[in-house]
Amino acid sequence: MKNNYIHLYNNLIKLATNKDLYINFKKQDTFSERLTFFLLHFAFFLKNFKNQNNNLILQEIYDFNFRQLELSIREIGYGDQSINKKMKEYINVFHGMVSDIHFWETLSKTEKLNKISNFLVDIDNIEYLVDYFEDFNKNLSKKTLNSYLKSVSNA
Repeated sequence: MKNNYIHLYNNLIKLATNKDLYINFKKQDTFSERLTFFLLHFAFFLKNFKNQNNNLILQEIYDFNFRQLELSIREIGYGDQSINKKMKEYINVFHGMVSDIHFWETLSKTEKLNKISNFLVDIDNIEYLVDYFEDFNKNLSKKTLNSYLKSVSNA
C-alpha cells in the first residue's frame, strides 16, 4: 500500500475536524460526527475525480483511507470482532453517501438538504452544511487529482 496518500488522508481529517462544521450541532464534535464528515468529504472527492484514467489510483486511495480508519478505530480500543462489524457499517454508509451525491449538481436545494440530513442528526441548520459541501464540491472541480496528492496543505 502506498503511503503517499497520507497527505490526502490528513487533509480529509483536517476538513472533518473543522470546528465551524459543528456550529449548529446539539452535541459537539463526537467521533461519529467526525467520521461522517470525513466520509462525506471523501465521497465528494471520489465523485469529482472518478474517471477511467483515475480508477486504479482512486482504488488505492480508497483502500488506504479505509485502512487508516480501521487503525484509528483500533486505537480507540475496539476489539477485532467489533472492528470488522464497524468497518462493514462504515463502508456501507460511505457507499450510500457516494450514491446519494452522485448527481449532486443536478439536485435541487431541497434534495441536497434531504441527502445531507440522511447522514447527520441532531443539527439545527443543515442549510449551512449544504452550502459548505456545495463550495467544497466546486473547489474540488477546480483542481486536479494530482494537485491533491502532491500537496500537504491544499484542503
